[in-house]
Amino acid sequence: MKRIAIINGHPNQDSFNFGIAEAYKKGAEQSGAEVKMITVAALNFDPVLHFGYQKRMELEPDLLKAWETIQWADHLVWIHPVWWGGIPALMKGFIDRLFLPGMAFKYRENSVWWDKLLKGKTGHIITTLDQPGWYYRLFYGRPSVNQLKKSTLEFCGIKPVKVTYVGIIKTSDDIQRKQWLKKINLLGLRQK
Repeated sequence: MKRIAIINGHPNQDSFNFGIAEAYKKGAEQSGAEVKMITVAALNFDPVLHFGYQKRMELEPDLLKAWETIQWADHLVWIHPVWWGGIPALMKGFIDRLFLPGMAFKYRENSVWWDKLLKGKTGHIITTLDQPGWYYRLFYGRPSVNQLKKSTLEFCGIKPVKVTYVGIIKTSDDIQRKQWLKKINLLGLRQK
């Protein structure tokens, strides 16, 4: 049985991203997977890494529980909107506070190389856009995907990481949104 953690990084609990998370969850559970949700907006934590990596901040109970879920999971599904080309600040703070040296990766002594401590896990990024996915890739170089996929998840050993774009959100109607939710449900059912 596959263990899936869905990390919803949208700060607004009334957003379409919450419908996406629920659609994926339902599909994954129908396939027999065990699913746990991490709703970043519902967590009680300071998203600012006040000292960088010079001094470790104590992890709040909600972050400790989220980290246990991430460690437990075989497959991590990240859901977020693209704002100003990147991920929401709250989600970035969540990553800053949790994906720490010694937890998600470990630098080797006297070396430029590091150990990837989350090897063996796979990932999927589902991101909402107010532009077509092809436009975001071609004209902007998909900065949020590069940041999350390459500079965070793959850096820590999570591979492969698939990407699904959902949009154009701002001009979509109920019919289009239902079609997207059906597609996301199928992704969950196939555990991709």
